[in-house]
Amino acid sequence: MKTWSHSIKLAGLGLVLASAVATQPAFANGPIGEHVNHLQENLKDYSEEVEWMVGKVDTLVSKYEQQGKKSVNSDELIEYWESVKFHSAIETNYVPVYASIWQGLYGVKMAIDNGEPSSNVRTQQQAMNAALWQGLGAVKLAAQYQQKGLLESVKTTATESMTQSATIVEIKHKLDRVVAKYAERLNEEATSIVHDTYLHLFEGVEGTLIEQDANLVEVLEKDFNVTLPKAIADDKGVDAVRNVVIDMQTKLDRAKALIEKAEKARKDVF
Repeated sequence: MKTWSHSIKLAGLGLVLASAVATQPAFANGPIGEHVNHLQENLKDYSEEVEWMVGKVDTLVSKYEQQGKKSVNSDELIEYWESVKFHSAIETNYVPVYASIWQGLYGVKMAIDNGEPSSNVRTQQQAMNAALWQGLGAVKLAAQYQQKGLLESVKTTATESMTQSATIVEIKHKLDRVVAKYAERLNEEATSIVHDTYLHLFEGVEGTLIEQDANLVEVLEKDFNVTLPKAIADDKGVDAVRNVVIDMQTKLDRAKALIEKAEKARKDVF
């Protein structure tokens, strides 16, 4: 089955759209539905679900605003999100904003649970809404590429058929998923992805990288085994974890350039 693996610019924003659909294990909220392979046919449903989600959250926040903390159950926010098909459509097509949606949801939830002023809750709600609409735009773009047959399967482990530069791209995608799972409050799963990515992907390119820049390998090894797991364990928030990932991805861009240079050199020799 086909999945999204291209980096695309949307409305002037650098948005990395990546997915691994039906071949993946079930996600926290259940298995990914077949609808993710037929995005165009489901766009109307996705749009209606986003409208519904925005409305349901607004109703809950308005009730909080008028009647106070005891009048609402903030857990319903998560139930709303996990009940819509759009949940898996965005998870499999635009991992970065998927994390932002979870961050917004928990921003609203925690503001309510802490009894904060309604203005603070509204600020979090606006951030969540923006992420939802941004995600819908990304899914619409993904649908266009899917219709044109421009989607490729994403490999989850390094194989002989995957070039080392392609492995670096997959590692960056896995790191995006770490942020998403952490935002979803699945800290153990996020940490597991970090370790699996290091063992099954990064170690496969270490040999080539050491020849090019041993110090870069040493720094990335620390990031995978200390810095990122510690950021998750310390539970300082999505922004802190995302900042570590962004820094790692910058280093991985450097690694990719070095590997491509090495791959070209080998081709020139043979």
